[in-house]
Amino acid sequence: MPEEIQNTKLNKMLEELLSLCRKNLPMVNEELITKAFMFSYESHKNDFRASGEPYFNHPVEVASIIAREIPLDDVSVASALLHDVVEDSDIELGLISREFGKEVAEIVDGVTKISGVFRGQEIVQAENYRKLLLSMVKDVRVILVKFADRLHNMRTLEFVPPQKQRRIAKETLEIYAPFANRFGLGAVKWEMEDLAFKYLNREAYDDIAKSINNTRKERETFIGRFIKPIDEKLKEIKIKYELGGRAKHLYSIYRKMVKQNRPFEDIYDLLAVRIILESNDPNECYYVLGVISNLYKPIGERFKDFISIPKKNNYQSIHTTVIGPDAKLVEVQIRTRKMHEIAEKGVAAHWKYKEGVMASDKDLEDWVNWVRDVFENASKDEATKEILASFKLTLYQDEIYVFTPKGDLIKLPLNSTPVDFAYEIHSKVGNSCIGAKVNGKIVPLDTMLHSGDQVSIIMGKNPRPNKSWLQFAVTHKAKTNIRKFLNKEEERIVEQGKEIWERKIKKLKLAFTPDDVSKLFRKLKFENSQQFYSAIAQERISLDNILNPVQEPEQKEIPELEFEKFATSVRTSAGGVIVEGENKGVAYSYAKCCNPIPGDVVVGYITIGEGIKIHRKDCKNLINMVRYGEDRLVAVQWPKTEGASFIAGLIIKGDDMPGILKDLSNAITTYQNTNIKSVNISTTDSMFRGTITVYVRDLVHLRGLIEKIKKTRGVYSVERFDAES
Repeated sequence: MPEEIQNTKLNKMLEELLSLCRKNLPMVNEELITKAFMFSYESHKNDFRASGEPYFNHPVEVASIIAREIPLDDVSVASALLHDVVEDSDIELGLISREFGKEVAEIVDGVTKISGVFRGQEIVQAENYRKLLLSMVKDVRVILVKFADRLHNMRTLEFVPPQKQRRIAKETLEIYAPFANRFGLGAVKWEMEDLAFKYLNREAYDDIAKSINNTRKERETFIGRFIKPIDEKLKEIKIKYELGGRAKHLYSIYRKMVKQNRPFEDIYDLLAVRIILESNDPNECYYVLGVISNLYKPIGERFKDFISIPKKNNYQSIHTTVIGPDAKLVEVQIRTRKMHEIAEKGVAAHWKYKEGVMASDKDLEDWVNWVRDVFENASKDEATKEILASFKLTLYQDEIYVFTPKGDLIKLPLNSTPVDFAYEIHSKVGNSCIGAKVNGKIVPLDTMLHSGDQVSIIMGKNPRPNKSWLQFAVTHKAKTNIRKFLNKEEERIVEQGKEIWERKIKKLKLAFTPDDVSKLFRKLKFENSQQFYSAIAQERISLDNILNPVQEPEQKEIPELEFEKFATSVRTSAGGVIVEGENKGVAYSYAKCCNPIPGDVVVGYITIGEGIKIHRKDCKNLINMVRYGEDRLVAVQWPKTEGASFIAGLIIKGDDMPGILKDLSNAITTYQNTNIKSVNISTTDSMFRGTITVYVRDLVHLRGLIEKIKKTRGVYSVERFDAES
């Protein structure tokens, strides 16, 4: 034992814990447990519990519960000693991993995570909370350490305020006790239920406890009379056994009183005995059943054979009720020692949830059978790697459980995003979703959620799911609703495009038969009329160019390409546009119909599937579209910097005269110190055409400059450079 352990009390506590481990565990690494014991002591030595006792007593008690009542392995005991170290001190998980190994660190981390799940949450779906716990842990020992932690907290609950007592007791009764039962931990389950009952209904608890105490002597005398002939007969046939009364669980008695609407005196199984056979032959149980049935008349409808058909948590026993002396009913339980150990301590989870048989239930059964087989057949010193590997839990790892802001639990598939969550709440919430908060922080909509996250959806006034959501949405419900909305929106756009088409041909006094329209959209490489009308509504094609084509397209081609290059350059130089309000961060592009560049007053228009289109405020197409969807306008602006200028392009035409370049340069630079960025002049047949880019402060500056250049000798026209120039 290390020299550091000078304190007699510490010495005694450690020795008691090690003694429990030696007695109950298949193999004990005493060095690991001693090291964890001292590490925990150093971390908690200055902390005290609500009762006033040193906080360190708590992890030692939790470790003792593991060693005594849920004996799996020494790693579980070490983890129990360290389970509060990371949460309650400044020690980091990395140090635990380095000092005690990855397994212990993972268990400590798991217990810390699930401890935080219930804080501030109202328990409204207990079954889902149990699944939530399973989905958050990859090692079953995390759950078992948490059971031990909760059990000791319940044993010391008297020292916390009443409101907190009720909250913890309710959690224990609704979540932990049924969960412990499903793990086969009968003794833990009963104690949790009775302690929770004590704090949730103290009056009923005290009444039943008093009644049991008052009738104890009478019961003991009766049980003695009942047992005597059974005892004599079993000794006669040389069957080794242990005989005892069954523990009286107050909550179980209370539930039966409520369910059967009977007073305390009428609950028959208060008179109960348990016969535990030292042999592990199940057939002996049936033999003893025959002995009892010969001595006392059995009640057929109260017979239950849990040996042939075990309970879902692997509980095995024979239950029979017989008519004892004075015509009183007595319940008798008959089981082997092995069955009794499993009933009290359990070895693993084994249950099916109420929804019916699920794929993971088969995995669960295979896993539990493997653990049970290893534990039942391994010798005392055979704690193999296979046993440790079998602790790994992968159940419900394909689903997650997340909280709504009100504390409700929502079940989603693995890799789900806030979009899936929104549609799981309601299709209207999904359609109106424009952003999300996870654990109080705004996150992108494609963020993957994890079990235990609290998710809040930010909703816009007008529903508009984005086509890009289909790339990361996981649930069928989300994908179906997104497609449904987009299809409806597409129908509306097609109808809008058709109206624009009909107005245009009417204005131009043209006549198109359905065959003519069909020929036209095929010529334009569209598969059907819907695609054609949709392209019209979304300005992807120009009806003016189609119905009234320009005669010399080749002359327009070069300037247009030049403009594209120019526009890209100046937009990049300005830093793009700023999208304001709730649509901040949404992708945008520049409308081809008006080609806005820095300096123009701009407005955003939300399209379907293409994000926000940036138009000039005076764009004719925009003005037309607003009539169909004013709510889709978005406030945007070019970035503003104090004293900054933007690049403007000018197309200047005139006579090719000697010194014209010098005259133009002089006119520009002398007007409010305007700087020239680039000059490109070409001449044809004694005429020149120049493209000049300049730095201007605003549109007033630009207009004044244009007027100044127009006064230059030989200049015919000066226009702002855009796609139509």
